[in-house]
Amino acid sequence: MKNKKETPEYIDFAVTARKYKTLFTRKYQNRKVWVDPNPYEIQSFIPGTILQISVQEGEVVNEGAPLLILEAMKMQNRIEMPFTAKIKKINVNVGDRVPKDTLMIELEAVEGE
Repeated sequence: MKNKKETPEYIDFAVTARKYKTLFTRKYQNRKVWVDPNPYEIQSFIPGTILQISVQEGEVVNEGAPLLILEAMKMQNRIEMPFTAKIKKINVNVGDRVPKDTLMIELEAVEGE
């Protein structure tokens, strides 16, 4: 007698009509919840020291212009203007040590743009 291979039989099933229960892990519950970043807030992306501030409050700054220099791990990071806007408030001073996610500069829209 020949050893004949049988073909598997597939069946259909629906998942969308089912409800499942699960437990959240402690790590998931304590996670930092993602928030859509505000384009009018310039935050520090790494901890460091403010070496230089190149703008003043009330000044209109064009896209790509330098805002400040943040030194971290012996590297000078030049923070540039993401788009043309007015400097609403500067929350840091030269020499300040800032942690990650510190709000450094607040921007506001330029009238007529």
